[in-house]
Amino acid sequence: MAGASETTTKSGSLQLTDSGLIGTCFAAAALGLLVLTSPGSSGNATSTPVVEEETESGAALVEEPAAVAEADAEFGARVRSYLLQNPEVIFEAVAAYEQRNAAAQADMDRAILEANAEALFNDGHSWVGGNPEGDITLVEFLDYRCGFCKRAHDEVATLLETDGNIRLIIKEFPILGPDSELASRFAVATLRLAGDETYEAVHDALMRHDGPITPEYLDELASSFDLDFEAIVAEMDSEPVSTVLAENRALAQRLQISGTPTFVMETEMIRGFVDADVLIETAQALRD
Repeated sequence: MAGASETTTKSGSLQLTDSGLIGTCFAAAALGLLVLTSPGSSGNATSTPVVEEETESGAALVEEPAAVAEADAEFGARVRSYLLQNPEVIFEAVAAYEQRNAAAQADMDRAILEANAEALFNDGHSWVGGNPEGDITLVEFLDYRCGFCKRAHDEVATLLETDGNIRLIIKEFPILGPDSELASRFAVATLRLAGDETYEAVHDALMRHDGPITPEYLDELASSFDLDFEAIVAEMDSEPVSTVLAENRALAQRLQISGTPTFVMETEMIRGFVDADVLIETAQALRD
């Protein structure tokens, strides 16, 4: 499950996101309105256009001049005819609308990321992997029960293998229920008590686990890494672990992140699952 909606549909060669589909519906509604209200249609437009005209005795409402009404009707008929003959214009308009929205969202994302850079890249409690001295930092907000996060796990691994200058930061962001909370608390407690290498191994095991997250499973997982399960359980309920998760949630809220996986690569935010090629290309673009 990915909170950032990546669902797309196709019309010809044009891919539309959810907001594009909404734009298409509005455009179709506008076309329908033109059809219904144009001369010769069966629509029931019964109101008479009026304008306010100044007279010596004050303002008075009068009927719109017939010439203006005729011109408006002629214009509406031409627009209707053009759209019916060239319906692809509607989709071109929606695509332009999508591009403007995407550009505006990217500008807003950069401003928010800049304002929260310290919490993103140097919070002092998140696990740092990849190349800690890398020139590009990738932050991932994830949930261990998120199917798209599990798919992205291998894509991130491919990125790190391909590009040796990526610094990776994991933000535990459990949003899919009690099992997610349990897994993230276990991971953070492991990081605090057992260190970076063990956390990395436990993180990998949790991402590859295909089943419920239960205390019994976590006990087995702790045993496989020679961890003191009772000590981990005690740490899971500690204030420091709760603080880490609370700070991650607060940061996500400031960044307007509501789904997983969400990636932040320097000044770019990538919402939802992407394959390794997109991450690799984004890193290269940032360097250029």
